[in-house]
This record gives sequence, structure tokens and C-alpha cells, in this order.
Amino acid sequence: MKNLLLVTIFLFSIHSQSQTYVKVNALTTLLGVPNVGIETSIGKKSTLQLDLLASPWKSVDGKPLQFYIFIPEYRYHFKEKYNGFYVGAHIGATAFNFQKWNYLNTDMYEKGFGYVIGATIGYQAKINDKFLLDCFLGGGNQQGFYHGYYLSTGERYETAQHWNKSGEWLPYRGGVMVSYRIQ
Repeated sequence: MKNLLLVTIFLFSIHSQSQTYVKVNALTTLLGVPNVGIETSIGKKSTLQLDLLASPWKSVDGKPLQFYIFIPEYRYHFKEKYNGFYVGAHIGATAFNFQKWNYLNTDMYEKGFGYVIGATIGYQAKINDKFLLDCFLGGGNQQGFYHGYYLSTGERYETAQHWNKSGEWLPYRGGVMVSYRIQ
């Protein structure tokens, strides 16, 4: 019931604002990793963006490459909404079945979940009344909780009793979003 109330409030806020954009990240989508989002007005110079980056590939060259990142982000626009420079702050969730970059030449991979906390800087340029481009780069602190496995046997390679933990400061989002105004 609580979730239904939150979804209703969110949908009402999208509908009640004058501008809402649906977005697709052109760069990641061309690489087979779609990044879609929705950005809506929540104030005079403020917007809320919700986006999902997904790599649905269970295996590439025999190595797992599956991950999902969901990021809600508050954005403050310096000039006006949907035109010019902005900064954003976000907290997001991750899930993965993935081989880390420093394990690419090994028989090991990780499966788990995590969270990200960070910031984004970007620039939005209007093309016309319906379309705009959103160029952005963001990153922050990523914390992961996972179990490590061998590809060949499926057995765990690490001995953490509950979850192994890992954290880094990383750039983890960026690209060019092609945005279409739906309201």
C-alpha cells in the first residue's frame, strides 16, 4: 500500500509539471548497454531524473557481463530548466553478475549488489520545442557486496562468511542523452 501511494504521488507530480522528458543515452545504447531515463520539473530551477543503465548480457565471450544501475537524481539548473549547465546529486542501487576489470584474464567473477552516492555535471542544449541533448559526466563512491566465484567450477574463491565488500571512487555515468518532451 505504501508503494502504491509513492507511485501515485510520483505520477501525479510528473503529470502536474509543465515539462517531462523521456531520454535515451545514445553512446551506451550503441554499445548494447541501454540507458533510459525520465526527467521532470520539480521547481523553478530544479528537476528530478530517474534513470536505469542495464547490461542484460548474461555472457560475452564466456564471461558474465550483466549489471543494472538505477539512479534517482536531483538536478539544479543554473540558467533555466532544460537549457544550459546543471549539477546533480544522486544515490542509486546496483545489482551485478560481472567480471571486474582487473580480473579479465582470470577464471573469477563476482555476483552481488551495491549502492552509489555521487554527483553529476552536465549541459543541456535545446534542439527544438520537443528535443534536447543532455551531455553529462558523473561519478562518486561505489560500494559493492558480493560473492566471488570461479567460472570453471562455480565454487566461491573468497572466504568471506557473509558478503565480501569492495568500494571505490569512480566515474560511473556519462554520455549524451537524446531527450523527447512528452508534456
